[in-house]
Amino acid sequence: MSEGFPTDPTRPVPRKRGRLKVFLGMSPGVGKTYEMLRAARRRKAEGGDVVVGVVETHGRRETESLLRGLEVMARQPIDYKSRVLMEFDIDGALARRPDLLLVDEYAHSNVPGSRHPKRWQDVEEILAAGIDVWTTLNVQHLESLSDVVLRITGVRQRETVPDGALSKADDIEVVDITPEELRKRLAEGKVYVPETARLASENFFKVENLTALREMALRRAAQTVDDQLVATLREKGVSGPWAAGERILVLVGGDAMTADLVRTGRRLSDMMMDAPWTVAHVDRPSAAASDATRAARIADALKLAEQLGGRAVALSGDDMVRAVMDYAHRNNVTQIVLGKGRDSRLSELFGRSLAAELLRSARGAAIHVVTDRTTEAAAPPPPRRPGRPDWPGYAIGAAFVAVATGLALMLDQSFERVDLGVVYLSAVLAAGVLYGLRPALAAATAAFLTYNFLFLEPRYSFSIGSPTDILTLLVFWAVALVTGYLAGRVRDQARRAQRRASAVSALLVASQSLTDADGVTDTARVLAEQTAAAAGAKAVVLLPEGEDIALAASAPKAETLGSAAMAAARWAWERGEPTGHGTGTLPNTSWTFRPLEGVRGRAGVAGIEADALASGSDEERLALALLDQGAVALERARLANDAVETESLRRADRFRGALMNSVSHDLRTPLSTVLGASTTLIDYSDTLKPEVRDDLLLSIREEAERLNRYVGDLLDMTRLEGGGLNVRADWVDVRDVLNAAAERVSRRLETRVMTRDFPAQLSLVMLDQGLLEQAVVNILENAITYSPDGSTIELAAYEDRGSVVISIEDEGKGIPTPELERVFDKFRRMDQPSDRSKGAGLGLAIAKGFVEAMGGRIAAASPITNGHGTRILISLPKAIATHRDLL
Repeated sequence: MSEGFPTDPTRPVPRKRGRLKVFLGMSPGVGKTYEMLRAARRRKAEGGDVVVGVVETHGRRETESLLRGLEVMARQPIDYKSRVLMEFDIDGALARRPDLLLVDEYAHSNVPGSRHPKRWQDVEEILAAGIDVWTTLNVQHLESLSDVVLRITGVRQRETVPDGALSKADDIEVVDITPEELRKRLAEGKVYVPETARLASENFFKVENLTALREMALRRAAQTVDDQLVATLREKGVSGPWAAGERILVLVGGDAMTADLVRTGRRLSDMMMDAPWTVAHVDRPSAAASDATRAARIADALKLAEQLGGRAVALSGDDMVRAVMDYAHRNNVTQIVLGKGRDSRLSELFGRSLAAELLRSARGAAIHVVTDRTTEAAAPPPPRRPGRPDWPGYAIGAAFVAVATGLALMLDQSFERVDLGVVYLSAVLAAGVLYGLRPALAAATAAFLTYNFLFLEPRYSFSIGSPTDILTLLVFWAVALVTGYLAGRVRDQARRAQRRASAVSALLVASQSLTDADGVTDTARVLAEQTAAAAGAKAVVLLPEGEDIALAASAPKAETLGSAAMAAARWAWERGEPTGHGTGTLPNTSWTFRPLEGVRGRAGVAGIEADALASGSDEERLALALLDQGAVALERARLANDAVETESLRRADRFRGALMNSVSHDLRTPLSTVLGASTTLIDYSDTLKPEVRDDLLLSIREEAERLNRYVGDLLDMTRLEGGGLNVRADWVDVRDVLNAAAERVSRRLETRVMTRDFPAQLSLVMLDQGLLEQAVVNILENAITYSPDGSTIELAAYEDRGSVVISIEDEGKGIPTPELERVFDKFRRMDQPSDRSKGAGLGLAIAKGFVEAMGGRIAAASPITNGHGTRILISLPKAIATHRDLL
């Protein structure tokens, strides 16, 4: 079962996770590394196996002195931009496997080309291998606090650690000193060199900054201690008010506040004793499609939520308030967090903002409104993927207005009273239907101005002479805007519905193709083709092969994977997590690999070319849905193969049991006869009469021949069952085969008579002469066995247009009609099971197997005449059908 899903030997054996201890400080220079090394020296003095994986001393002599006597691992050189940089050697640490490993600077960013982008991810792999780790961290490097630290200190932290990684720490030790003492150390040059220390003291290391950071460090440590206490009380079943009663829902909409809202939700969760929290985005089916920037922000926010320990969900509904409140009621949400941008005064006056609507509808839930703010160092928006520009729509809309103007001028000259506004409305409507909302609004404005300039008095001027014309013009403009707006919305909704229908159709086609696929390899090929079509890029599928995985299919053409890509694919297979480009593991490869998780286990790995799918796009969702379907299809195909193999083994076991039962009886009888007769001849040969001696010798020969037939039948059936039958076809005259078979059984006829009825001419047939002869011999011996003495056995051959037919007919008692369908089964006898003198019941089964192996057919008919007799027919196909005039 090297390829089975539930028990796959290629997967690593789960180990007990190592313990993580974090030395937490409010800022650089508080002595985190120093305290970690002191504790490590104490552990080593107690006999512990302690190894320094990586420690940054920053030239501090006190810290360097603590490294003496400790085993320090060599670092791994990595080439980057024509430079050799030294990084933590994770493979060396896994090979060394100490009891305790020291890894400094938990938030450090690794050099591009490393296995993981971040050191905290290296630590996760070390912990998963069962090794205890001690590390250091400054509180400002926590992801959820990065925006708070930016407002306090004015410095954006580029190296961050997800809060979920710190929450997994088994122990947190706060290394704390007062801000005044830290500034004193800074002035003495114990943190930075003098010039750098002076600049730092005037900026980051202000007393107010350090005080705020110290408070955050102490609060974060206290929160972890409280979490551990709650966990302990829960394990012991102590009752009390738990924070699980609070549930937080964060609403994001893809604006500039999205990431801040997610971090706010995390901080609110911390303040509420790690309350469960969820980040949700409401997708409105009737709304226009989001642009690439908003979609990317939403996707990044959902990923950030998962990194910070929250859940990510996507809601759907035109009524956003109802969709949110329905979810809140179903999931017992008690806190709702949303952002409030710059809503118009009119919206606020009529209470149409989302915040106001939720305040009116919320029952039993608190609403937290986060206001918009402008940061000094806002992160740049994600790059927009190239798409279809809007300028053709504007140009066509202007052309529609121009055509409408020409038509209006003609009508105005030909008729006295014509409603020319309808002509312009038609142009606006056409622009909205064909090119969407914005071109329609632009066309409405152009139509408004043109209609005013050309057709309202005074003409050829934008001034309006009559108050009635002002009302007419305003009504026309309003109608044009509403018409364009509605037409654009209908068009956008139609396009979104079309995309959804296309996605559903693609999934249905893929599902049908995967269902029709024959075997695991064919399923992998179909999955690669469908994924490549959905992503519009190259796709590969890798399947388990022995103790490794191997490339099984690729599309749209054959691909080969380099060593880096194969390493990423193996990681995805072994760990069950996405790897490669755009992930946190081996991101420098040109592929993104995802494990194919089936219902019962991991079925394989799929890879998609880098940058093929925009994060959060419809194409990405379609591709992921295809991969989920493909995983189930691969699992189903593998299970089908296993079922076939299991059925083959079951049939083989049943055949083996019947075979052993047959051997134990059918072979023992002739062996006993041969043994008894030969013993009698040896012991009493001098006293036996010649006729008795001849009778014993005849018995030995007959039983030996019967034994030889048994063994031959068993060997032939073994070849059939094991698939080892080798058909050597050649042009054969069936009459020669029948004559040879008749000669082989002639001695067993005794008083029976065999007649032969062959035509003068018979077409040659492409077949294996040896197999056909053995099949005919088996049928003849069966006819002889079940025919009475003095009866006739007829051996005949004839042909029709498409085949040559062999007929073997006897005058035995025949086969009961219910038994005709089972007469060719293995070990099938027409007499009592105790009657072993007539063979093991394999002759006809072997004949059937040989005939079908040559492409022929075999059938039995009974009774033939007066309720007696059996006819066996063998039909052998011709290579070329004979014309009816030649028969």
